[in-house]
Amino acid sequence: MTRHSLPRLLSAVALAIVALSGCTHVQPPAPPVAVNIVAINDLHGYLQANPYSFHDSTAAGGVHVLKAGGIATLGGMLTQLRKDDPQLLFIGAGDLVGGSPPLSAMWADEPTFEALRYMGMKLSAIGNHELDNGKAEFLRQLNGGCESIRPTKACQFRASYPGSGFPYLAANLIDTDTGKTLLPPYRIEEVKGQKIAFVGAVLRDVASVVSAKGMQGLRTEDEAESINRLIPELNRQGVNAIVAVVHQGGSTPEPYDKQDCSQLRGDIVDVAKRLDPAVDVLISGHSHQGYLCKVGPLLVTQGNSYGHLITHLTLDVTPGQHRVTRIQAANLLADPAQYPADPQLLALQREVETRSNNVLLKPVGAIAASPITRRTEAAGETPLGDLIADAQLATGTAQGAQIAFMNNGGIRGDLALEPGLKRLNYGQLATVQPFNNTLIAFDLKGRQLEQLLNQQWKTEDDFDVLQVSKGFSYRWDSTRPLDSRVIPGSVRLNGKPLQPERNYRLVMNGFLADGGDRFSLFKQGLNRSDLGVTDLDSLINYLRRMDQQGKPVGSAQSAGRIVKVK
Repeated sequence: MTRHSLPRLLSAVALAIVALSGCTHVQPPAPPVAVNIVAINDLHGYLQANPYSFHDSTAAGGVHVLKAGGIATLGGMLTQLRKDDPQLLFIGAGDLVGGSPPLSAMWADEPTFEALRYMGMKLSAIGNHELDNGKAEFLRQLNGGCESIRPTKACQFRASYPGSGFPYLAANLIDTDTGKTLLPPYRIEEVKGQKIAFVGAVLRDVASVVSAKGMQGLRTEDEAESINRLIPELNRQGVNAIVAVVHQGGSTPEPYDKQDCSQLRGDIVDVAKRLDPAVDVLISGHSHQGYLCKVGPLLVTQGNSYGHLITHLTLDVTPGQHRVTRIQAANLLADPAQYPADPQLLALQREVETRSNNVLLKPVGAIAASPITRRTEAAGETPLGDLIADAQLATGTAQGAQIAFMNNGGIRGDLALEPGLKRLNYGQLATVQPFNNTLIAFDLKGRQLEQLLNQQWKTEDDFDVLQVSKGFSYRWDSTRPLDSRVIPGSVRLNGKPLQPERNYRLVMNGFLADGGDRFSLFKQGLNRSDLGVTDLDSLINYLRRMDQQGKPVGSAQSAGRIVKVK
């Protein structure tokens, strides 16, 4: 070896050592990226703060009552949260509009969409109430324009309407004209370099809670199956997380802010159990409940309704992988006393109020008690349900109606006199009855009526009581089988048992008459007649007439028409 070759040899050895050390060196994993998601559900066009009550052991009577929500407060909360993360994703889980109070409904919910656009909503799953006025009107609300089946409402708040400003999603809502989904099934949002996939779905049984007219040209498929079919496609696109946003829900006795609650029940549980494990979190809606529950390993959330709560999720996402290592969840109370109002949204609210009050504050009639609530009593009857059924019976008498039925889902609030006032105003009544369903009269036999009453018990946990008019009564027993809980011979009209083969003339809103809320037997009614009067006008006319006669109606307790014996 020459003196010149030795340095070369030493250099080669050194390079070999470096190379070997390089082979064994492991790059440290990339740190997780925190992705923030803020969700609301079932806003239903509530522009103003509105009553919310929840269990609170520190409050008087164990119940905390306040006015919560309102677009100005929601906007203020988002402003505060965006200070910590300007890139947070604000999304919806359906029923953002529809079933709305008149402050929004009288303008075709366009002020609500204006507020959501300003708040920066990224996307929403479609809910059932977005379909209240049918496919064409929903697409107008989505895409913009003024050609509407509601010409007295559409484009009346502003001269033009630009559309929702964000996409709606539904993997399981099929347009029967094309055989394809009506809406995009999913959307991928890229934030902080990470791809977050949101997959939307509406409740499979949406046809039971939307009028037949609203569902024309549409059908649904199973929520979980529709979402699961998309997982391979999403994985091929290199997503880092998958969020299912489903307008279906459940309930739990646990507090709205309890972490990892475990007593969730209802339809959403079955959906959650059947979702592909690739789904990282399930944001739900529809049942107007607040929860942060676990179904197996899957987090399932909901933020109550009417803007009372927002759900704040933080996902720790792994760059370069579909992997979420941690999820933090909170349901935040939209308390106007805790968050500064957003000035622009407060100005929008004030503008809507000013332009609406000429109609909404018109006095209608006195009531005999205040409040008259939709609170369900032990047998399933409600004081407000009694009043509405009586109003519809009074309207249908000229058509020979003997019995009126009202569905609880169509009663959207309570009635109470404002301090210092003696009469309810139009706005209060339109809030309680916002759907403007026409009343329908038809005939059913006595045996069909008893069979129909037994349809009220879908499952042990699903008891949907119909409210009934004066003169009609029955008794039921919770220990009897689900399909025969009404005690035979107890169904009476004006004190007399129903005759099985005799025809009785009924009156109800068109949604129920078409078999809504799964009361399919109503569709068998004969000699149908459209009364040409809406449910709202029926209630207004009844209250006004009884007030003028000096006989204001309504009670703080139900009339005892429905009796539970066990």
